Amino acid sequence: MTLLDPQLDGDRNDADPEADALLVGAVDLHQHPGPSPFPRRMTILDAARDAAAAGFKAIVAKSHHHSMVTDILALGPAGLDELPVVVRGGVALNNSVGGLNPYAVELALRMGGRVVWFPTLSSAAHIEHHAGHDTGFPTPTMALRPDKVISILGEDGAVLPEVRDILSVIASERAVLTCGHLGVEETSKLITAAKQEGVDRILVNHPCFVVGASTEQAGEWARQGAHIEHCLVMYFGRSERRRDLAELLAFIKAAGPERTVLSSDSGQKHNPLPVTLFRRGARGLLDAGLPTGDIRRMLGANAAGLLFP
Repeated sequence: MTLLDPQLDGDRNDADPEADALLVGAVDLHQHPGPSPFPRRMTILDAARDAAAAGFKAIVAKSHHHSMVTDILALGPAGLDELPVVVRGGVALNNSVGGLNPYAVELALRMGGRVVWFPTLSSAAHIEHHAGHDTGFPTPTMALRPDKVISILGEDGAVLPEVRDILSVIASERAVLTCGHLGVEETSKLITAAKQEGVDRILVNHPCFVVGASTEQAGEWARQGAHIEHCLVMYFGRSERRRDLAELLAFIKAAGPERTVLSSDSGQKHNPLPVTLFRRGARGLLDAGLPTGDIRRMLGANAAGLLFP
C-alpha cells in the first residue's frame, strides 16, 4: 500500500481532477510527522514525498516537543533534497525546549528554520481545555513530566522581556511568528508586541480550537495584519470529530480570503494524511461555492508569502 491508499484513511478518495488541480503550488504550514513522543503515521520524508507527488510547493514539519530543523537537515542526503518540494521546520516554545527560550529560537532559525510557535502544550488555554474536554488530542507513548503553564505575561499583565527578546530574533530573521495555543488575551497582547518589535509575519493558529476566539476577534486580528489559520483536519478529518463547515466559512468571511491560511494539522496516527485533507478541503470549498482563486490563495499563496522571505 502507498501512503495515499484510501484504506489507510478510513474513507474513500475518489479521483477529483478539479480539486487536485488546486493542490498544485499548495503550502502546508502545519504538519505533524515523526519523530515525536506522540504516535504518528508518517515520517518527514514520507510527508515530503506525498506533498511532492501532489504538486505542493512547500510543507512545514512541526513538533510540540523539539525543533525539527536538525531532523530535516539530516534527511537531506537521504533523499529529501532531491524532492521538488521545500521542507522547513521551526521550534515550539514549550517546556521541553526551555519554554520562552531565545537561545532555542536563534539556533532553530539560524540553522534554517522558518517558524516559531509560542506555547502550545504548555499554554494555560491548552492545559485548561484538555482537562475538561475529550478532544482526541494524542498522548505520549513514553513517560513524560506533566506540562506546567508557560505564560507570555508577567504578574502586571505586560508582555515579558524574554518574549520581546524572542520577537526581536524573529523579526531579524524575517521568520513566521505563530501564536500557538495561547488564549485570546495572550494572543492579542502577543500580536501587539510583535508589531512593536517589527515582526511582519504573524499567524494565529486554529482560533476556534483551544484559543477560543470568535469570528469577530479573528477579523480584528486580521485587520491588525495577522493571518488566521484553520486546520482542515477539523472539518474534513474523521467523521466523528468533524466540525460544521459553516463555522469555517464564517471565519473566512470575517478575516477575508486574503488573510486566511488553510493547513492540515495532520500526521497523527488515526487521522487522514495531509494531502488527503487538502484534497477534501478543496472539494468542500468548491462545493460551498467559493471562487477557485480564493481557494488557491488560502491553500497556498498566503502561506507562501509567510514562509518565503
